[in-house]
Amino acid sequence: MDNQISPMLPSERQREFAKSLDAAFHTQMAKTSLGLSPISLALAYTDWALHLAASPGRQMLLAQHAMALSQQALTSQWQHQPATDADDKQVQDKDHRFSDPGWSQWPFSVMKESFKASDAWWRESTKVDGVSKHHHHMVNFFTRQGLDALSPSNWAVTNPEVLKKGHESMGQSWIKGCQSYAKDLMENQSSRAAADPGTLRPLDFAVGKDVAVTPGKVVFRNHLIELIQYTPTTETVYPEPLLIVPSCIMKYYILDLSPSNSMVRYLVGQGHTAFIISWRNPDASDRDLGMQDYLQTGVMEAMAAVKLHTGAPRIHALGYCLGGTFLSIVAAALERSRSQSAGKARSTRRRHEDAASLDNLPELASVTLLAAQTEFSEPGELGVFIDDDQLKTLREAMARTGYLSGRQMAGSFQFLNSRDLVWSRNTRRYLLGQDEVGNDMMSWNADLTRLPERMHSEYLSSLFLNNALASGHYRVAGIGVALKDIKAPMLVVGTVRDHVSPWHSVYKIHLLTDTHVTFILAAGGHNAGIVSEPGHPHRSYQIDSSEKGAGWIDPDAWAAKAPIHEGSWWEAMHAWLHERSGTPVPPPTIDPASVLGDAPGDYVMVRYAD
Repeated sequence: MDNQISPMLPSERQREFAKSLDAAFHTQMAKTSLGLSPISLALAYTDWALHLAASPGRQMLLAQHAMALSQQALTSQWQHQPATDADDKQVQDKDHRFSDPGWSQWPFSVMKESFKASDAWWRESTKVDGVSKHHHHMVNFFTRQGLDALSPSNWAVTNPEVLKKGHESMGQSWIKGCQSYAKDLMENQSSRAAADPGTLRPLDFAVGKDVAVTPGKVVFRNHLIELIQYTPTTETVYPEPLLIVPSCIMKYYILDLSPSNSMVRYLVGQGHTAFIISWRNPDASDRDLGMQDYLQTGVMEAMAAVKLHTGAPRIHALGYCLGGTFLSIVAAALERSRSQSAGKARSTRRRHEDAASLDNLPELASVTLLAAQTEFSEPGELGVFIDDDQLKTLREAMARTGYLSGRQMAGSFQFLNSRDLVWSRNTRRYLLGQDEVGNDMMSWNADLTRLPERMHSEYLSSLFLNNALASGHYRVAGIGVALKDIKAPMLVVGTVRDHVSPWHSVYKIHLLTDTHVTFILAAGGHNAGIVSEPGHPHRSYQIDSSEKGAGWIDPDAWAAKAPIHEGSWWEAMHAWLHERSGTPVPPPTIDPASVLGDAPGDYVMVRYAD
């Protein structure tokens, strides 16, 4: 008989050691690439480089383009007089980095034109046939990041505005800029080393004193949320309460900033009985909280609490950013549950407690989604951070802490708009010596939050990577979710310059639903476009509606025909809610027995050093 010798298999201890060694090595690699996966970056640029190397025709066209751009740059440099308009006024460069008149003078005009030519060539060079869509997106994005960093406007000796300001101030602007840089560097280092949140620098706008000051009471609390009911300020209110579901990747008071800049205060002043969810800022013990917890313990229990405290069988619901995604999922599950109950075809896979949680929820009179994605095939710039290898790197980082830190999230969002949030800011503060004019939104932006490990991993994997919600593969409370089951009328808002939830992607709600949809396209970005109080100058929006069964209109065609209105879209939102609300009634009283504390509550006060 042949004696076969089995190969020696590694022991469990060896496997664990190898796994921890790999994780440690990946951590060090990620540190060198700002938390991104260096493998994913290398694959993207290798894909681009190999396809470019195998495309001699494309290389020839790029060479011709380089010659044309060089000729254009040389020609413009010989023009000693800057371009003027019909009124003989100097035409400002469309790129705000070069708007100062000094950029039209030699030698700065040479630097500017040479940079712009290089920038245009590199942008064109990323367009190579055969490169995968995701890799092309990554190459284009990170090439732009590198070019923005190399702009001559970022350096003191090549920026005429910096040199002029320094000369006029006898060097005081440079000294002040150096002092600001040293101060920021020291604060950044101390915050990184701090273990005690009490050592954090106080916010410029204190929560509960300067922002989040709309009067109200915390009327419900569980491990994940606090629910705030705001005190009515009108003699009558609409019978349908309004539940606001903010994103859990931000503190809720983005919608309740200073009194003159608060959506909550505006809605309460229009006669809405408003409730808002304040999400818990998680710690390492919350690492196993998942998407289902945020949907059920978060949104569903809040809806049930609103019904309990007001007795209202119908409510309006509004969700912002990720909170809007959560709300759309719950709305679809609620409608599906009701249709199954009406047809006596309740799924046998539903657990009793899941059925009870859905059956106790109020009916939705309307659903409003603000800058909220429900279809993730085109996530915009955020897509550069999402692929299998990037998620692997992120999971390894979260496995060490149990959460995604607020600093990591803030860094990702800064990456999306680094030209304005990093380079232009640094130029103003460190080179021109300008003081930052703080405001309530900047203070809110510094109030960072975390996300639990499991929830964030599930969110990116199921929704972003696999687009499970739009494809009908997502389940909540034991029920398969399809957004076309939503019967309540919908108001959906996108913003023109949104880097987080691109409006073209938000607009795809028209493809996924079969109900009335009013779509608003507001001026501004992801935050400033939503916080659009009446009376703010330079605000405008487009609005148009489509009824159930209406044909598809692509987003650009919609934008071409939708009427433009000056002013705040908040007023249009209130008018839309008014049309779908009942006859006003006396405001409900807040039962003292249910009060757990004053607004803004406890959860919003939790801050962490990371």
